[in-house]
Amino acid sequence: MGVDQMSARDRDSTGPELPADAAGRRVTCDGERATVRYVGPVPPTAGLWLGVEWDNPDRGKHDGSHDGVQYFTCRHPKGGSFVRPGKASFGIDYLTAVREFYKFDVEEAFKEEHSISSKTVECIGFEELRFEKLTVVSLSKRAVSGPGADGEIHKTTPNVQTLDLSENLLCCWDDVASITQHMHQLKELMLSHNKLRLPSDPGAQSHAFSSLKLLALTSCSLTWTQVLQCAPMWPQLEELCVSQNNITELQRPVDVLQSLKNLDLSSNPLVEDSVLRVAALPGLEKLNLSRTGLSVLRFDDVPPGCKSAMFPCLKSLILDHNNISEWSVVDELGKLQSLAALSCRSSGLVSSDGNPATTSQLLIAKLGQLAFLNRCEILPEDRRGAELDYIKMFGEEWLKAGGQRDAQQSRPSTQFTCQHPRYQSLIEKYGAPEEGELKKQQPFALKNQLIKVTFVFPDEADRKPIEKKLPASMVVQKVKGLLYRLLKIPAAELKLTYTSTKIVGKEIEIDSDLKTLGFFSIEDGDQLLVRWS
Repeated sequence: MGVDQMSARDRDSTGPELPADAAGRRVTCDGERATVRYVGPVPPTAGLWLGVEWDNPDRGKHDGSHDGVQYFTCRHPKGGSFVRPGKASFGIDYLTAVREFYKFDVEEAFKEEHSISSKTVECIGFEELRFEKLTVVSLSKRAVSGPGADGEIHKTTPNVQTLDLSENLLCCWDDVASITQHMHQLKELMLSHNKLRLPSDPGAQSHAFSSLKLLALTSCSLTWTQVLQCAPMWPQLEELCVSQNNITELQRPVDVLQSLKNLDLSSNPLVEDSVLRVAALPGLEKLNLSRTGLSVLRFDDVPPGCKSAMFPCLKSLILDHNNISEWSVVDELGKLQSLAALSCRSSGLVSSDGNPATTSQLLIAKLGQLAFLNRCEILPEDRRGAELDYIKMFGEEWLKAGGQRDAQQSRPSTQFTCQHPRYQSLIEKYGAPEEGELKKQQPFALKNQLIKVTFVFPDEADRKPIEKKLPASMVVQKVKGLLYRLLKIPAAELKLTYTSTKIVGKEIEIDSDLKTLGFFSIEDGDQLLVRWS
């Protein structure tokens, strides 16, 4: 039928008296939250029905129609149901929720007093006195739908600084403001998983959020346009989380959000070209763009190697779980003036040898100002090793592009300079790589190629060479593990070099346990020289 199945008694009963403004209100029914979209009859059945749109569309049965009549509409074709009023709860007010959640036994509180005194203790007002001390109130999932009696919040919980009203039954910003306007010290407000109608005059509600610094609006079905429409309510806001919403195209904030320091846009399907529209926020220090489908970032106001005027204060950028595959994006990040922390785990960036450690080293080398990568501090020795390896890794390409060990004659091509904006400054810092230090780049597709190598032991004349076929993608650490099984010498004591038929008479040091054989350009027929202390 489309109408939820009910008993005969339920069909004839309207249940408790409905609020006068039931349409548009939020309700719970059988543990699921919904918005009332229709109140009235649904012929041929008798009695009153509520047409609801479920937050979870899988709970629904239809699109708001029955027997060819459209009673209300839903965003999801199966997101609606009809339920009897007696099955729906319109929630409780804030004051009731506080008293229920933070209730205590007044008699127990005074037992000790009674035990040392025979006088009767007057308990009136004690409960309010206890609530008055609350600075943190957490009422997540408590079915809060409104404020309660006028003026009582100011008497009961006036000193709240952190308020969590996530996953409740608030239906509009006016309801929220009617609660927070009595909390003049409120700095942090969590409203995630609520569906809030926009206020008719957002600026008129700014007094209710005058001290607010942090606001969480995760999964509230918001667009960025709606966020900006609401923004005049939050004149002092510094941290805003709007992850998991319906945000696609960003617009530039004009005269709003100008005090923002931290913006979380994660898990929104962003139009990537629009990201730069928040670049002019003057104080933005941290930006979370993880899981946004991002593949490209460009700061075209300056050429490679220069600093952009965009995101002037941005210190921390999170790009985890995106579709970034071009290393040119990293070079663009090098244009940011203040970037000190970058997280790009599972972002799509892969080095030519397929080794995550090499990827991290490339990021460190390309972004000279980074202090933290993927939430780990970059130590001075990490930076030095990454930058030296970067020089060696692209040294052959640099020479072919016109680079010279004589700085006076060095003229690398514009194409090389655009692809490696920091390379020349690193040459000036460390010097040009020697011929034997150059590392030929290995295609990522060859990472599982087997190469034949011979282990030789120059300090052990009686020990015979050992020939092995190893994958080019094998890290040195695992090579040392193999040698431990063969020699019974602890891996920490092993020191490796190699010789190549292409570079006769020169040993090349294998100076990192986390790199692959392919990274060091070890090829079929090369010798690995094994020594230990």
